[in-house]
Amino acid sequence: MARPTPISGFPELLPEQRVVEQHAIDTLRRTFELHGFAGIETRVVEPLDRLAKGGEIDKEIYVLRRLQADDSASDAGLALHFDLTVPFARYVLENAGKLEFPFRRYQVQPVWRGERPQVGRYRQFTQADIDIVGRDELPFHHDVEVMRVMVEAISALPVPPVSFQLNNRKLIQGFYRGLGLTDLTAAIRVIDKLDKLAPEAVAALLVEQVGASEEQAARCLELATIRVGDTSFVERVRALGVTDELLDEGLAELAAVVEGCASAAGERVTVEANLRIARGLDYYTGTVVEIFMEGYEHLKSVGGGGRYDRLADDGRNVYPGVGVSFGLTRTLVPLIADGVLAGSRKVPSAVLVAVADEETRPASDEVARALRSRGVPCEVAPTAARFGKQIRVAERRGIPFVWFVQDDGSHQVKDIRSGDQVAADVAAWVPPAADLRAGTVRPG
Repeated sequence: MARPTPISGFPELLPEQRVVEQHAIDTLRRTFELHGFAGIETRVVEPLDRLAKGGEIDKEIYVLRRLQADDSASDAGLALHFDLTVPFARYVLENAGKLEFPFRRYQVQPVWRGERPQVGRYRQFTQADIDIVGRDELPFHHDVEVMRVMVEAISALPVPPVSFQLNNRKLIQGFYRGLGLTDLTAAIRVIDKLDKLAPEAVAALLVEQVGASEEQAARCLELATIRVGDTSFVERVRALGVTDELLDEGLAELAAVVEGCASAAGERVTVEANLRIARGLDYYTGTVVEIFMEGYEHLKSVGGGGRYDRLADDGRNVYPGVGVSFGLTRTLVPLIADGVLAGSRKVPSAVLVAVADEETRPASDEVARALRSRGVPCEVAPTAARFGKQIRVAERRGIPFVWFVQDDGSHQVKDIRSGDQVAADVAAWVPPAADLRAGTVRPG
């Protein structure tokens, strides 16, 4: 068999790299569950007509098709999901009679997009989402809660500093409406291009595509330049002289989210009001957020989300919600590739039990069973080689301790990093807590 050629856009991690990803997933899950979010997993396929909405994302949908199947096959018209929000909306509709509302869920799963692979953008990648969904109504305080929970969750990850940049669609729409613009959705889409185009080009598009005057376009750009880490944005917006009831509502909501997240923020995660953030997706109706990582601004956002009041609708009930999605693969793979993060070892084992000779292997197996019964991950040496060679096996695999069964039946354990070797009780010994599980380290 010829050596296989890697397929770009589908990252595969080595065992020690997978440790980093798994540690991040475990950390996020622990925070989510502390706040009462239930874990779910949805199927990987959805009906194509549910996924395809006529936008740019349609070009990236992977369609499922069996070899030699015809269009009448029972699985025709299925496609791989490109995010976790659309499957979640369908899941809520299908299971509404079995769920308790407001329903709080987290979901960590791969998604697929057929886009051009590049750093931070992949064809298969894992996302971590949290959402709270209500039936017919969802009080605003859940906006604050969801944003705060994700701030806490990411604060626990060993990644570079992260910034939550928040805005509110009501604020933007109210401001534009107060200015006299009529096509608010088009204006939001144009402002959303500020991360790709110069302000002058965006102003020109507001005039050409939205029908704004040059003065209105200039005011829109003034709003988009406001970015602060506290609620002082309220007075700065007021100073622009635009009045509208929806604007007032958006200002109050954004101030509440910024204040509500402030005490959860810190050195690792900051929270800002950034009035240029719009998120081009039409279903957002209130709070919106983009998440950026310091030193990796070229990745653009590594997460985002917001409030959506009519994403799920069965004709009888409407299911409003608010959620945030964090791109695990998008964040971690570049950090691993750059040597910023690494797994503490290549295997789960904290202990390698040495084997003096094959006749005494049962004694080594018994040691391993005793350690595992107390939750200590370990493995027995594959061969009864010289002890020096068995120690090198542990070193290559990153296993910190080697256990020796002595001729007289006593036991000793060696920390191969320090060289210290001490007597040990097989019925009581455990490694230090930091060595018990493989985890994430920051080399250097």
